Order: sequence, then C-alpha cells, then structure tokens
Amino acid sequence: MLAASVTRFSPDSPADGLEVGDRPEPASRDAWTTVDVRAASLNHHDLWSLRGVGLRAEQLPMILGTDAAGYAPDGSAVVVHAVIGADGHGVGPDEPRTLLSERYDGTLAEQVSVPTHNLVPMPSDLSFEEAACIPTAWLTAYRMLFRSARLTPGQSVLVQGAGGGLATAAVALGAAAGLEVIVTSRSGTKRAAATALGAAHVLESGARLPHRVDAVIESVGAATWSHSVRSVRPGGTVVVAGATSGDPTAAELTRIFFNEISVLGATMGTRDELSDLLAFMVRTDLRPRIDRTYPLSGARDAVTRLAGGEHVGKIVLTP
Repeated sequence: MLAASVTRFSPDSPADGLEVGDRPEPASRDAWTTVDVRAASLNHHDLWSLRGVGLRAEQLPMILGTDAAGYAPDGSAVVVHAVIGADGHGVGPDEPRTLLSERYDGTLAEQVSVPTHNLVPMPSDLSFEEAACIPTAWLTAYRMLFRSARLTPGQSVLVQGAGGGLATAAVALGAAAGLEVIVTSRSGTKRAAATALGAAHVLESGARLPHRVDAVIESVGAATWSHSVRSVRPGGTVVVAGATSGDPTAAELTRIFFNEISVLGATMGTRDELSDLLAFMVRTDLRPRIDRTYPLSGARDAVTRLAGGEHVGKIVLTP
C-alpha cells in the first residue's frame, strides 16, 4: 500500500526525512480493525516526528499521521481516535498511552489498523476530509476550552496564534459556544481569517487586550508565553497544548503565584469526547477550515507547507 513514512530524522528540514512509497498492509490483530483511509490530516506532531522528537532511530521507518476517516470492513464510515493504550482496549491495561505514529504506524497511508474500540461512527453530515481534521487539533481544542478551562457561554478566552489547526478550531468552537474569543497573530491574513471564524477581537501579537480574559489557549510557547500570563485575569487559567516556538526561558512564576493563575496541560481527549465533539459540530453546522488538500503522493509538499507556517486551517491528504 502507498504510505508516507519518516525514514530518517531531519531537524532543520522535516520534509527531507519523509518518503512516500510502498509499505506492507497492516497485519491482522485480535481486537483491532483495519480501516480503508479516505482522508487524513497533518498536525505539528508529524513535524516533531520528522525532526526526531518522540521516536528512536530503531523504530524507523514509521508511517506518519494521527488523524483519519474512512471505511471499516463492514462498510461503515468511521473516524479514528488516535490515542492508543489510554483505556486498555486492544493493548491491555499496562501499555502506556501513545498516539498513532509513535508506537504503531499512523494514518498517512491507504490503510491503518487501530483497536476496534478507537473507531467512532462518522456523521453523514461530514465529508471524509472534514472528519479527518477533527481527532487531534479539534479534539484538543475542545478539551482545552470545555474540560480544562471549563469555560461557559459569556466568558472570554485568548487564542494565541490564528492560523494552525488547533487555533482555528479553538476560535470556531469558542465562538459557536458563545465565548468572547480574542485572537492574536502577526499575519493580517490570519487575523482576517479569525474574524471570519467568529473572533470578537483580533490583535497584533503581543498587543494589549481590551480586558484580561478568563482563560488562554496557549500552543505557541516562548514567543507568546509572557503575553499569555499577563493577559489572563487573577484566578484564571492558561491551558497549554504545545510549544511550537520552543519552551519559554522564564516561567513568570511570580506573576503566576501572585495572581493565583492555574496552568494546565492538555493532550487530545477521550473517545467519548470525540463522539460529543462530532455531535456538537453537526448540531451547530460547524465545519473545520481546510487550508489545502493534497493527494497522498504529494505528502512532501503538504509537510513543507505545514512547516512553512503560512497555512490557515488544516492540511488534508487523500489516498
């Protein structure tokens, strides 16, 4: 089968470590199901894998990808939940939690095998391309907003950065749920996109906010951390799900303890939360913003665009 794999680590130019070619079809395993992939999407997780973060050389080649939608063997349309081992299904209770493409081959292929419990019925209202955008970035944004920060309609949230899959998901989900969403970005194009997604205020990176917010969605790291800590109200929450610009050199601990700010980490969400999110999107007629769609054979071009940071929304691959 055709697949996009990391074959060597390339910290400075991730796409150089990617190879698109023939790989063996998934082997049959008890309590696992092989899905015929109709669409998959990229995440920053794929860039980290290509740079050698989270993988060892002896694991290569490893098929990339955490997100997919496709057909189960019985012909039903399904969305893949990418977290393996969190609930013990298909692997037993002692296996540590991982994402697809960390210990088991991922979704950038014509087929992917996952524990059967990880399959969620795909709503007929969604296309395969739309559904493939949801399991990582959108699910993480959903968890950050409503489980970690526990935001409710009428509250306010700052989303740092406006272009990537996580940020665009947080803006759209927050606006649909009645939150006052404030967005920062260096790019005028991305600020305009955030407005179209429902943001109440769009500002230059680092700009003073109209008021301090109840929570901050932080995935940028060093470039925005100080601004995030200064922008949240006393007793508010900063939820962290990444550090694309690296770890901050100063943690701003004095401001954090003096203002009693909570700092929480978030990664993905549960299978049940994925089901809830899919239902929420159908009921609110909310759809992921897709930046570009590439054939699987064009995975190197897709990864290059993701690494360049000019995308707005999700980048999708179709086998």
